[in-house]
Amino acid sequence: PRRKMAEKEDAPTKKEANVMREVKIEKLILNICVGESGDRLTRAAKVLEQLAGQTPIFSKARYTVRTFGIRRNEKIAVHVTVRGDKAQELLERGLKVKEFELRKKNFSDGGNFGFGIQEHIDLGLKYDPSTGIYGMDFYVVLTRPGKRVS
Repeated sequence: PRRKMAEKEDAPTKKEANVMREVKIEKLILNICVGESGDRLTRAAKVLEQLAGQTPIFSKARYTVRTFGIRRNEKIAVHVTVRGDKAQELLERGLKVKEFELRKKNFSDGGNFGFGIQEHIDLGLKYDPSTGIYGMDFYVVLTRPGKRVS
């Protein structure tokens, strides 16, 4: 009976030591939805380009919504996917704005999570009156080794 107790105590450390259980950031998606095409959208794209250092992609509206004043296939949002060390650094800056606290509802069933910030200048970018201020969404996809093995 004594030997079994010793094995149970070692079990959590065995799990922690397992390399296949390590959680890593697969990617970070930054999204700014402006809700209209034109000048504001291109300025939002410039903000994302400054932040991520890569060219952002424009997203189109799925269908026309007259109350929002958008038409189908009109470009209304801009997003960029960041991976690696840059994703880690941007996530830390984003979480610092949120004071490293997130709600339970920010997390999905798969363990991924997302949150939004009100002003992009909180991330350390200088305020530019010609650009304006944009809020943005952060969405983080987490992964483990062996996730892509079929």
